Amino acid sequence: MPELPEVETTRRGLLPLLGLTVSRVVIRNPSLRWPIPGHLPQTLAGQRFLAFKRRAKYILVECDSGTLLLHLGMSGRICLLEQDESPGKHDHFDIHFTDGHVLRLRDPRRFGAVLWVQGDASQHALLRVLGPEPLEETFNGAWLHKEIRTRSAPIKNVIMDSHLVVGVGNIYASESLFRARISPKTPANKLSKQRCERLVQEIRATLAAAIEAGGSSLRDFFGADGNPGYFQQSYFVYGRTGETCRVCGTPIKAIKQGQRSTFYCPVCQK
Repeated sequence: MPELPEVETTRRGLLPLLGLTVSRVVIRNPSLRWPIPGHLPQTLAGQRFLAFKRRAKYILVECDSGTLLLHLGMSGRICLLEQDESPGKHDHFDIHFTDGHVLRLRDPRRFGAVLWVQGDASQHALLRVLGPEPLEETFNGAWLHKEIRTRSAPIKNVIMDSHLVVGVGNIYASESLFRARISPKTPANKLSKQRCERLVQEIRATLAAAIEAGGSSLRDFFGADGNPGYFQQSYFVYGRTGETCRVCGTPIKAIKQGQRSTFYCPVCQK
C-alpha cells in the first residue's frame, strides 16, 4: 500500500497541472472503495486546478468551487499523461485538460477513492478524525510522550494509529524504530520523554529521506511521472528477515504485530 512518502511523491508529480482547466471527465468504473460521484463530469468541467495539498494519505486538489479528494488505496496509481492514451483494464477514471494533459487513476484492486467536497475539506468525515502530520511542528517529543502515557500497546502499533499521528505506515514504522534504537515490542507508556523525542526525530528523518528518494517501489508503485521510488534500497530492517543488521551484523528478525509483519534487530533495538 502506498504510504505517506509515496503519496507526497505523487502529489509533487501532479504540480504541472496547476492552473490548468478541465475539459472533460471520464468515469469508466465508478465502483471504487466508495462510488465515484456521478456528477463529476458536469461539476469539474471548466474548473481550474488551483492547489495540490496532502493530508495523511489523501491528495486534496483545490478547484474553483470545491476540493477533489483522491486516495490511492491498496494498489492505486495516479498517472500524469501528456496526451490521451488508450486506457487499460484497470484505468477507471480520467480528467482531461484543455492543453491535452490527462490525469488517470489506475487501480487494479479498486480500494482507492475519488470524492468531491464542497466547503472546508478539513472537516470531511475522513479527515477531521486524523492526528497531526508527522513532519509538522505540532508533532514533537513532549506531545507524543503525553499522548501515549496511558497506552500499553506495543509502540509500533501505536505510532501506526492515524488518530495519533498520520502517515507512519508499516514500512516507515519499522525503519523509524530501528533508527531510534527502540524495540517495536516496547509498551508505548514505557518510553521516556527522551526516547519519545528521539523517535519523533527519526520518524521525521525517515519520512524525509523516503520522500527525497521518491518513496518505495516494492510492488507496483510509480510516481505520477512514471518513475519508481528508490528508498527500498536503504532499508535497515524492513523485508530483510535473516539478513545481517547493517549496524551490528545480527540477523534481522520478523514477528507479527496487529496482523502485520514487523522487522527489527534484537541487538540494536531495546
